[in-house]
Amino acid sequence: MTGLRVNRTLDPTGSPFEAVSAIERDVLDEKTFRRMIAIERKRTERSKEPFLLMLLDASGQAGAEPNGASLDNMASSLLASSRETDIVGWYKERTTVGVMFTGLGVNDKKSVLSTILSRVKFMLRDDLILKQFNQISISFHFFPDDWDHANSGSPSNPTLYPDLTSPGRGKRSLLLVKRTIDIAGSALALALCSPLFLAIALAIKVSSKGPVLFRQQRVGQFGQCFTFLKFRSMYVNNDHFIHQKYVTELIANEGKGESPKRDGKSVYKLKDDKRITRVGKFLRRTSLDELPQFINVLMGQMSLVGPRPAIPYELAAYQTWHRRRVLESKPGITGVWQVAGRSRVRFDDMVRMDLRYAMAWSPWLDLKILLLTPLAVIRGSGAY
Repeated sequence: MTGLRVNRTLDPTGSPFEAVSAIERDVLDEKTFRRMIAIERKRTERSKEPFLLMLLDASGQAGAEPNGASLDNMASSLLASSRETDIVGWYKERTTVGVMFTGLGVNDKKSVLSTILSRVKFMLRDDLILKQFNQISISFHFFPDDWDHANSGSPSNPTLYPDLTSPGRGKRSLLLVKRTIDIAGSALALALCSPLFLAIALAIKVSSKGPVLFRQQRVGQFGQCFTFLKFRSMYVNNDHFIHQKYVTELIANEGKGESPKRDGKSVYKLKDDKRITRVGKFLRRTSLDELPQFINVLMGQMSLVGPRPAIPYELAAYQTWHRRRVLESKPGITGVWQVAGRSRVRFDDMVRMDLRYAMAWSPWLDLKILLLTPLAVIRGSGAY
């Protein structure tokens, strides 16, 4: 039977109001609530309206076990007092209750937090005894969150990404398969390509001064930085600001590109770069400069297939939705972008490719991309 009731709600904008809500509205289970957090993050990326995640942790103090009846009572009270547009559920089953206040559209975070906190405390004091109330820890988490670009370039608040930091059992099994393939594939490639490694190293040493390998800090999955390896294709002591300026402008204005004379198609990458050596041009054209990344794969920092790892100054220029490419997949040597045009693809389109790959990923999709990669390398389309 469907019924309606009038509730006095928690209004994040600061004024209480009367709202009509359906009586069959339920507290979501942990799996569903965490999935809703992921959905709300994507909605915020489009709408630009932030949301607030409030968590009430009732795990108690000094190892005390939470009371089941008090937890249910607290969850029911939050559900009855929240707006229909807000989402109530278990962030951690039988331990932590969460409420997502959506569509805030406000700039004054402090006033929102103060308003909600005071009303939550007032509400819970009516429903819980003092001992139960004192065992509750309340925390607030705004999305979009700030990222620590100065250090690791990672999200400052992992609480907002429970679906990514704690994947389900089925996905964990598939990721184990992916890691097994990465270890076997990279070890085999390093063994088979060792003579080629020596030949390339000799060519680099003979043609220009400097180390054989180029090392650079890149951003891996979840924003963890690592040392990225390539065969050096540039002269040493060159100005990296040229590339930083170009990439930053490219991300901010995706339509900007350079056009080679041979076919008139736009290329979204620096071409005719004077910093590149003669040997380096050949290595880049044939993608042989990427071979040392099998070491990164073997170490677990990269995968055979995945998005290209971002440079920290590139990540600092990302829009909120761009960040998902470094959250949802481990970076790879090859990927959809490499087999579908490479530098002929606009930056936003490249990000969309990476996100579609993350959604549709399977071992079979990785195998398909790996099989298409040699053909893309031979064609050399978009390689500079």
